[in-house]
Amino acid sequence: MAAKAPKVTPPRLSEIRLEGLADDPAPDFQRGERYDGVRYSRAVADGLELSGTDFAECEFQGVSFNDAQLRGATFKDCLLAELYAPVFKAARSTWRDVQITNPRLGSAEMYESGWQSVRIDGGKLDFLNLRGSKLMDVLITGCIINELDLGSASATRVVLKDCTIGTLDIGGAKLKDVDLRGTDFRSVNGLGSMAGMVIDDYQLSLLAPLLAGHLGVVVL
Repeated sequence: MAAKAPKVTPPRLSEIRLEGLADDPAPDFQRGERYDGVRYSRAVADGLELSGTDFAECEFQGVSFNDAQLRGATFKDCLLAELYAPVFKAARSTWRDVQITNPRLGSAEMYESGWQSVRIDGGKLDFLNLRGSKLMDVLITGCIINELDLGSASATRVVLKDCTIGTLDIGGAKLKDVDLRGTDFRSVNGLGSMAGMVIDDYQLSLLAPLLAGHLGVVVL
């Protein structure tokens, strides 16, 4: 009798419906303020000090946060299309029920942040630093990430589908139902923390030399 394949639990994502939004053509974002139920089109917040700022039920149709300080900021029930920032500073930020479409981020410093029910569709990120973060119910599709740092992070029900990743760092991470099937990656750091990761046969063949080296296995 064949053994049953282990069950992989997919992310539990909430549908985001925003109705009755007020348009703000010239936003004046301020640190620590709360912005609720607003639609922004081509907003520019470059270089602003926005630590601790809350955005709830907001829609961004093109927004530039280049070099803005978003440390400890909160995005809840938000849609962000074409998020742009060569330097994105959002350490210890909170993202809950958020959808990000076609982002263009260079260095994204988002370490020790919290993600719950987050979806990213498309786009390119040069460096995504999620070290020490807590991720739950996350779906990333069709995204190019040159370097993804999940070191010491906690990740549950996370899927990266049809993505391209240069270097993936999972050293010290705690993973459960982290599904990478269908995603290409060149190298993985922290092989000892792979428990809880789901990969396919092809990915296993690519990882075989790295795993052998990690375990001290000589292949002749």
